[in-house]
Amino acid sequence: MELIADILLVAGAIGAAIYCFVLARRLARFNDLESGMGGAVAVLSAQVDDLTKTLEIAQTSAGSSAQTLTDLTNRAEAVAKRLELLVASMHDIPDQPMPRRQVPTDETVFVRHPRDEAGAA
Repeated sequence: MELIADILLVAGAIGAAIYCFVLARRLARFNDLESGMGGAVAVLSAQVDDLTKTLEIAQTSAGSSAQTLTDLTNRAEAVAKRLELLVASMHDIPDQPMPRRQVPTDETVFVRHPRDEAGAA
């Protein structure tokens, strides 16, 4: 009976040793940096680093763009206020031009020109 128990114990130990050997080889292939999951993890880690750097650059750019947009919006509001004042001041101007005096054509009319238009005479 002890002999059968010893044989089963040795068989179990040999089976466990073979199982551990197979698992060790699979784990080595799994962690291989060139063709296994280790390589995939390394590539993904590098991509995460690149994306982090790109995100930081994008955030910086967005911050400066937001500041520029805020400045332009403030300038546009100031110009809009000035335009509103100009439009409000134009309400005093009549809509139709003043009619010109009609000169009768049967009379001779003498017109005096200002000195700056007539020149030195």
